[in-house]
Amino acid sequence: MQLASKLRELLGGEIVADDPDTLAAHRGDKWFAAHEPEVVVFARSTDDVSKLLQFASREKIPVTARGAGFGYVGGCVPARGGIVLSLIRMNRIKEISFGDAVAIVEPGVFTADLKAAVRAQRLFYPPDPASMKDCTIGGNVATNAGGPRCLKYGVTRTYVIGLEVVLANGDVMRTGGRVHKNKTGFDLIGLFVGSEGLLGMVTEVTLRLLPLPPGRATLSAAFATAAEAAEAVQAIFAAGFLPSSLEIADHFTLEAARRDLGKVIVPEGNAHLLVDLDGQEESVRSESAAIRKLLEKRKPKALEIARGEENCEKLWALRRQFSNSLRATGLTKLNEDVVVPRSRLVDLMGFAESLQSKHGFPIACFGHAGDGNIHVNIMADRYNRDPAVRDKVQRALDDLFAQVLAWGGVITGEHGIGLAKKRWWPEATSPVVRDLHRRLKQILDPDGILNPGKFV
Repeated sequence: MQLASKLRELLGGEIVADDPDTLAAHRGDKWFAAHEPEVVVFARSTDDVSKLLQFASREKIPVTARGAGFGYVGGCVPARGGIVLSLIRMNRIKEISFGDAVAIVEPGVFTADLKAAVRAQRLFYPPDPASMKDCTIGGNVATNAGGPRCLKYGVTRTYVIGLEVVLANGDVMRTGGRVHKNKTGFDLIGLFVGSEGLLGMVTEVTLRLLPLPPGRATLSAAFATAAEAAEAVQAIFAAGFLPSSLEIADHFTLEAARRDLGKVIVPEGNAHLLVDLDGQEESVRSESAAIRKLLEKRKPKALEIARGEENCEKLWALRRQFSNSLRATGLTKLNEDVVVPRSRLVDLMGFAESLQSKHGFPIACFGHAGDGNIHVNIMADRYNRDPAVRDKVQRALDDLFAQVLAWGGVITGEHGIGLAKKRWWPEATSPVVRDLHRRLKQILDPDGILNPGKFV
């Protein structure tokens, strides 16, 4: 009997699909690898997931979890075929509690929808990946997603205080809960957050929420060079300020935005800095005024300040369009989310320029200057059509990752390893670390059915 027929008998026909269009739509994410599954199951409940994994474990069939399919490293590519388990229909916000300051959600909830729902109740969920309108909480948990605000507020892991996880054999595990402090046993939540679907399937997430800050201000500053912008970042910290976000963009990124969006929208200069502040109205006013004076002393090419949510978002609209503007160049954008120690920010921008000279690819750098997580985008022509170009890109990435690691940095801060960074996994980790990963995988997934073919 075919796999799809067996699953229809087990789970019901309405959530099992094996038509060509559905299979094609679930073969990849935003990266370049793809592999077609045999069948897609659209789970409606934890019970569906448990029954499916019991069956898959017994039959030794690969299962790859998928949210919105908006990852950048091939993390949800069903590399060994089998079953794609889509969690997109498990999209209920089960509860938002102002008194307990928690939200309880299913994994298919879109991040932006959750942020809007808690905001309506004067609460705040800080993680804000650039793709928040397109990515889900389940995907954020799988990759421990970040975003600009993680400078002040931390990444997804900081807010996950409870999980329901279905293990490879179908057992349902609950860990943590709705309390904001918990030291009962090992940190199992930390184990599953960022595990990229390799250790279990998350079916419910309890998130810690914060009070909604009433005040907000954004400063937009343009500088002649990326080094000047990076030095301004260090000056802001040296003066004792901790913005919620500190974003930087280089010359190539700004030029792409000027061609795509128009010169009127994009400030002059070869580097752009966005500084975001939040808190009480009075403190935000005084801090933004002080930072404005600090930036004015550094002779920016342009300087603008906005106050209030609506006005601040107008300045942020440019930052949120950088990726689309780079894609509009017609070149293939290879987004590498490296992280370096903060003191190496200027060095990284300079090294990216040297890579451009050595390998011949334009390189665009933008991202989270406040925590050293800069998206180094190699812009390649004919990447999908010419194997020689792909080989050349690999050599450029070899150089990039080797230098980042030599500085004490890491090869991924937000997107994960998946398939895209599998080649560099051994260089980025020690034999002891890799062995521990393998042993944890063996304990939790002894038959290797969960998202096989990835980095472990």
